Amino acid sequence: MSTLFVNGAVAEDVWVPVEGEQPIPEGVDVIVTLDLFKANRDALLARNDGRVGVYLDTLEPIEEIADDLSSISLISLNFPSFADGTSFSKARLLRDRYCFEEEVRAVGDIRIDQVAFFKRCGCDALLVTHQPTIDALIEGKDPSIHLFYQPALHDAASNGGKKWTRRSA
Repeated sequence: MSTLFVNGAVAEDVWVPVEGEQPIPEGVDVIVTLDLFKANRDALLARNDGRVGVYLDTLEPIEEIADDLSSISLISLNFPSFADGTSFSKARLLRDRYCFEEEVRAVGDIRIDQVAFFKRCGCDALLVTHQPTIDALIEGKDPSIHLFYQPALHDAASNGGKKWTRRSA
């Protein structure tokens, strides 16, 4: 069982994941794998009866869909284990390099200790399966970090234009 948190609050997941040889349902918002997106790109981007999201596995590069990001409404990034942070970099690239303003969703083995880092790198949605993390987030436990030594999304505006300086949260 998983619980979706969007901007820190429990939310209903309206997105339908589509994998493998499944037909792509009409009239709903779908999340497709990268392979499925590439195989059905034109049809998916021409849809007018539901939004399109793309699931990127750990080793799948953003560059594969970079030209289509303006037509994609959600990027779902896989975090296969607590110890694999590869997709943190992808979230940052989506926000900083590609100026992606739609939903960036982290899925997989998400733990409470990582929640502050997901926020700092640009993830605004977490699909959590780890029950102790779900319980902690529902209880409102905030694992925020209060002193930052490295820049993060939007730091320059709140720190007098100096992204590189240390500041309190």
